[in-house]
Amino acid sequence: MITADFHMHSSFSGDSDAPMEQMITQAIRLGMERICFTEHLDLDYPPSPDVPADYFLLDTDAYRRELTRCQEQYAGQIEILFGVELGLQPHLKAEHASYVSSHAFDFIIGSSHVCNRQDPYYPAFFEGRTQEEAYGGYFSSILENILAFDSFDVYGHLDYVVRYGPSQDKDYSYERFREILDSILRLLLERGKGLEINTGGLKYGLSQPNPCMGILKRYRALGGEIVTIGSDAHDPRYIGYEFAKAAELLKECGFRYYTTYRERRPQFHKL
Repeated sequence: MITADFHMHSSFSGDSDAPMEQMITQAIRLGMERICFTEHLDLDYPPSPDVPADYFLLDTDAYRRELTRCQEQYAGQIEILFGVELGLQPHLKAEHASYVSSHAFDFIIGSSHVCNRQDPYYPAFFEGRTQEEAYGGYFSSILENILAFDSFDVYGHLDYVVRYGPSQDKDYSYERFREILDSILRLLLERGKGLEINTGGLKYGLSQPNPCMGILKRYRALGGEIVTIGSDAHDPRYIGYEFAKAAELLKECGFRYYTTYRERRPQFHKL
């Protein structure tokens, strides 16, 4: 049984309206033993008419103050950990390095939300090219991100792009992108980084979480053991979303443990 959700957002993230305390009380109701807030920080996110330039900036000090208050209030009921989800882009490596060194995070997710100044969340990302070209370009950008900056613990929702593709994961598999995905996985392992299994993909209508089982199986076959579990909940209703299914998929992929972090150090828990 998975009793830790390590990818959650509250109103400190631009795309959530959920008060932190509501997220915590729901996690307690669900029997979670520990949770980690991973509020968004996407520096240089491309603005649009719907998204202002500061939409994914994070007031880290205010976030930390509220989290500390909640840690004290709910001590003994649930462990609440201090995390961040960094939206990686190669040109931001110096800013990210300075930011990470300035805060005592328990856990850092490295994620790709922007590829060549576009977010796959928007249909424009796929215009003028095939879905396969769009997916391949996105994976190539992940490799560039890791080569530029690796002060994170796990890579989040590795195939995030698939959530928003014209046919999502119907024509997608690890095998179709084996070469670039193997390069990513080998580099993550070389640098001691893990993967996140993100059940938010199931909420978006995918047949599998992010990343797909093919990637998880390959990561395990290459010797990977670090896998955190996150719902990517921006609303209390989705905390722990489909975690029972995630546990079964991980077992099927050959994992015996899932991972949590405290003070940037991994801890392993039997599935």
